[in-house]
Amino acid sequence: MAGLLAAFVWIAARKADELSIVRQQKLIATVLEQNFRSIAHDQEAATVWDDSVDELRRRPINPRWLDDNLGIWFHTYYGHDAILIVDPRDRLIYAMREGQRDDIAGTARIARTVAQPLLTELRMRMRQGTPVQRASAVLTPGAIDLGIVNGHPAIISAKPIVSDTGERPQVPGSEYVHVSIRYLDGSFIADLARRYQLGDGHFTAEPPRDGRLSRVALRTRGGTLLGYFAWDPYRPGSAMLGQVAPALVASLLVVFGIVAWLLGRISNSTLQLSAAKSHAQHLADHDPLTSLANRAQFDRRLAAALDQMRQSGRPLALLYIDLDHFKNVNDHLGHPTGDQLIRALSGILSGLAPDDVVARLGGDEFAIIHFADDAAKSAERLAQAIHRALAKPIDLGDGEVLVGASIGIAVAPRDAGDPVELVRKADIALYEAKRGGRRRHAFYTAAMGERIRERNEIEAELREAMRTGDGLDIVYQPCFEARSGALIGAEALIRWQNARRGAMLPNQFIPIAEECGLIETLNEWVLEQACLAAARWPAGTISVNLSAVQLRNATLAERVFSILKRTRLAPSRLELEITETSFLDSSEKCRRNLGWLRDVGVRIALDDFGTGYSSFKHLAGFEVDRVKIDQSFVSTIEPGRPGSPVIQAIVDLARVSGLETTAEGVESEQQRLYLTSIGCDVLQGFLLAEPVSAAQVEARFIEAQAGA
Repeated sequence: MAGLLAAFVWIAARKADELSIVRQQKLIATVLEQNFRSIAHDQEAATVWDDSVDELRRRPINPRWLDDNLGIWFHTYYGHDAILIVDPRDRLIYAMREGQRDDIAGTARIARTVAQPLLTELRMRMRQGTPVQRASAVLTPGAIDLGIVNGHPAIISAKPIVSDTGERPQVPGSEYVHVSIRYLDGSFIADLARRYQLGDGHFTAEPPRDGRLSRVALRTRGGTLLGYFAWDPYRPGSAMLGQVAPALVASLLVVFGIVAWLLGRISNSTLQLSAAKSHAQHLADHDPLTSLANRAQFDRRLAAALDQMRQSGRPLALLYIDLDHFKNVNDHLGHPTGDQLIRALSGILSGLAPDDVVARLGGDEFAIIHFADDAAKSAERLAQAIHRALAKPIDLGDGEVLVGASIGIAVAPRDAGDPVELVRKADIALYEAKRGGRRRHAFYTAAMGERIRERNEIEAELREAMRTGDGLDIVYQPCFEARSGALIGAEALIRWQNARRGAMLPNQFIPIAEECGLIETLNEWVLEQACLAAARWPAGTISVNLSAVQLRNATLAERVFSILKRTRLAPSRLELEITETSFLDSSEKCRRNLGWLRDVGVRIALDDFGTGYSSFKHLAGFEVDRVKIDQSFVSTIEPGRPGSPVIQAIVDLARVSGLETTAEGVESEQQRLYLTSIGCDVLQGFLLAEPVSAAQVEARFIEAQAGA
């Protein structure tokens, strides 16, 4: 019996060892694969970012900024061993290795031999417009493979550096590319071995000769074998057998006791391995930052919930949640604070919807699958609860942050019964909530879908109009000196005669141009046409509006100078109009651009003054020449009223600050007289002149000179 028991124990120990080794191999393979994906995900923290696109376009390029955001930061924060950045012609412009900026000439060989195949593949994918899967957490296409770098086996990942808002247009395939390299035989392997308690974990180019070592092969996508990750596997059976062997020869009773104990320990080891497998599965289905369901699990849960809805008839609501201005938190307080905020928000959402599926879909975007008998009303209450929770500052330990959220809601089966369609309509509702001013929620309606369709049609028509020039025109609103009534200039206003829709006002298509990235091209066209027209006038200035996107562009001053040179218009005859909110949103970049423009004589006017922050302290650092009083204030001047104290205050403060003033929208004689009496410098409006063509403005100047 002792012999049979010993044989049984030995066989059981070997089986336990084999099972343990097989499961460890599967676990390591799964963890390695997840780490491969995480490297590409790490890159997107800085490669999908307007600032990265702007900084790489800047000349000269700031290497210190590259260290802090695209180079050395990846080593200190994520543990990446080397970083390469190549320009659109695949020339190496930056290199980092092991936390130090590296010599570009010495590193160029690596870019040619190791990274070039991935660069070629990535640029081809970008030119072909390879789509990113909806269920993926990846934001941009990429190319990743294994290779040998400086004698080290390494993961090599190439990612394009693109705009996160879509406001930085780039020709597909001509982007700067960020290449991240993580050695497999250094800290990566050591950290992996320490985290999962793998004895003697190391990389070897040849199959390990020690039969006790277990291994996982590392191959490139083409099947080339680079080597093996080898380790001394934990053998619960052998460990137990070594402990009980003396007892087996002591006595039969001891043997029976030890067998019972051994089986118990083997059971515990199996449970531990099962727990490890469950943990690996958890990592595959949950967001690593918040432990909420990730997009893959969300898609599965939504499909299952809709199947259940069709069987039970109980409706559900899908809430799409997006933080308002989350990028400002990352930009001003740093990514670690942004991560803290995301974790805090996940806790708030989970607490408000404990019985629902709460998922993080990526970045600052969340979703809730909400079950209720009256799904619409219940979702309304949940959305209001979220707004109330975010109305209070969120404590992050070392400070407080106040944020809001926009929420889009779609109800099934009322709006859709298909998962893809339900998600699309919730996303449309979210867009509507943002368009309506943020910090609000909106339910999907058919009218929203129609607006999205119409918006897409207008965008396509605007692109075609900009390509052909058909229907786009510029008219000029004359400006007059208040006291003398003399014509002193005009403001350029764009008009669009749409072939299908007729005359379209700027407020109908300018916001669409801003959203789809056409506003810079459109405004530059207006600027050049206006300068060409003004250059033919014998006198006077031309005023042209600038968008916030143009102000944030580091090359704005250079582009304006180029247009002035081509059109041969004196800089002193050009006045650029900006809004309060546009330069306050990007004050540093705005300050530089405005400073360079004013240095050559271009004048700057603050448009729609009174509708934004309306604080003259903001003007001190921006050196504007003129403030334009918004027509909403001018319209309050009516017969029988003493005037407008607000306008009086603006004019007085402008005079003290050394600024000129222009009143917009003058439509009555009483308004003209009042504005002239309080010292307003320039007037424009339908009372004095309606918008006219460039030739008519020229004729008025010629007539005025002839009369003089």
